[in-house]
Amino acid sequence: MTAPIRVLDFGQVMAGPLAGRLMADVGAEVIKIETPDGDSMRGRPPLRDGHSAYFGTLNAGKRSVVIDLKSEAGRRDAFALARTADVIVENFRPGVMARLGLGYEALNAVNPGLVYCAISGFGQQGEGAKRPAYAPMIHAASGLDLALMGFSPGAEKPAPTGMFYADVMAAVYAWGAIQTALFERERNGGKGQIVDVALMDSLVSMMIYECQEAQFPQDRKRHVYVPVRTSDGFVVVVPLSGKNFTAMLSVLGDPDWGRDPRYATPAGREANWAEIMAHVEEWTGTRTSEECERTFMAAGVPCSRYRTVAETLDDPVSVERGVMGQVADGAGEFGVPNPPFRMSLTEARVRRTIPALGEATEELLAPLRKPAE
Repeated sequence: MTAPIRVLDFGQVMAGPLAGRLMADVGAEVIKIETPDGDSMRGRPPLRDGHSAYFGTLNAGKRSVVIDLKSEAGRRDAFALARTADVIVENFRPGVMARLGLGYEALNAVNPGLVYCAISGFGQQGEGAKRPAYAPMIHAASGLDLALMGFSPGAEKPAPTGMFYADVMAAVYAWGAIQTALFERERNGGKGQIVDVALMDSLVSMMIYECQEAQFPQDRKRHVYVPVRTSDGFVVVVPLSGKNFTAMLSVLGDPDWGRDPRYATPAGREANWAEIMAHVEEWTGTRTSEECERTFMAAGVPCSRYRTVAETLDDPVSVERGVMGQVADGAGEFGVPNPPFRMSLTEARVRRTIPALGEATEELLAPLRKPAE
């Protein structure tokens, strides 16, 4: 039986740990390297009997090894463990791992097949490598926050940041790049390489239209989809095609405004979208979100009500799909998101166990400390 890929996860907080967890989700042996105090995420809410569900989501399926990288003995242990690894994942500020004697060059010299993934805010080289980087500042620096502000006419300032898109996107790109590097290793005689993933690059890659519009400004602002008020909340209605639009008008009772020649073409509808949705809102405003969604969808008009995360997790479609997987720590069981893909041969799912701090330290380090015979 082929041994699993061994990953040393030096990641902290979110981007590095999430990339490592995705590796565990597809069967890798992921060893989480923690300080004696543990990853700071172990203390972040939501907490249950002192155990963090936030930490558990990012680190399910891993083993925990405590190493004090500030000590000479700890650095020797880390170096010895790295010699046995296929993959390193770290998201320290550029240069930190090299100063610890654990940079790519030092490890590549003793482990030429190593795939070394370094995640940072602005990349490993150049002026940007010197900058501190946290997801909220990357959101602002990338242009994403102002781009999103443009979707809300009349907004006086960008919306507050609470979801760390930059970390999640960088983790997913890191995971994919690591797979590519491992495949390349199989093709080139076992040679590894360094993978440099930047949070900034990851966010810029999301803004496909915006990057082009920045180079080729358009007279008309980009068409955006707007929430439509109902009697108890909001829905989004998306009648993009002519067939969708005709079906929507039928649901609304074939109103006179629907025959406006400005709405006769896709381009015309996009240019006047807000006006069309104002008409739609006259109908939806007297009905519940559930009724609007059900009626429009039955007629073939794409529509969804705005739901809470809890409602989404309880949706029968989410349950049938297996969006959430069950894991367990010292406080009991809870659900975390599975990887967002399914494979016919590879078991891609979150692994059940969340590591206690240092639970695998002696098991994994003791053999490496034995003197050579």
